[in-house]
Amino acid sequence: MLIEINAKNPQIRLIRRVVENLKKGGIIAYPTDTYYGIGCDIMNKKAIEKIYRIKQRNKNKPFSFICSGLKNISHYAQVSNYAYKNMKRLLPGPYTFILEGSKLVPKIMLTKRKTAGIRVPDNAICLALVEELGNPIITTSATKPDGSILHDPSLIHDFFQSRIDFVIDGGTPIPGQPSSIISLINDMPEIIRKGLGDVSSFK
Repeated sequence: MLIEINAKNPQIRLIRRVVENLKKGGIIAYPTDTYYGIGCDIMNKKAIEKIYRIKQRNKNKPFSFICSGLKNISHYAQVSNYAYKNMKRLLPGPYTFILEGSKLVPKIMLTKRKTAGIRVPDNAICLALVEELGNPIITTSATKPDGSILHDPSLIHDFFQSRIDFVIDGGTPIPGQPSSIISLINDMPEIIRKGLGDVSSFK
């Protein structure tokens, strides 16, 4: 189902409708500050496995997830003073930070090194979803099996059809470029991927 939600002031009635679906194991597509994301409740293993099938992705490659803010991140990752200061400066924004996951993070979401990719996008819709749900949501780009990225909500809706329960149209174009990925493990910053976010302070 294609659903229109205001990108600046997301209507709480519509956010709750989508969140009810997430609580039942639903899969959604939603706008971020980089790509359209596909996601589900991080605590629903069946829904996560469904996204692996949709994306035709190896389970050895965990998905990143979205938190609603720094306080929320501290529940799901080990956040040092160094990591906190840097994330406070840059979030919300087009960054994925690699941190050591906490015990709250399901094993399916962690690498062998027990790390996780965490995002706080500068997008009111996905942050409202996480706030209302009370758990992080998975984030992986909306792509076809050949890797080509789907930017338009109506095209995402037409392509995935019944495999996705809700496709959220935020009404505004999104950049269609990846986030910058920065590992902050052991307070030793490593730029894994240079994307939309400025990474000059980590060089």
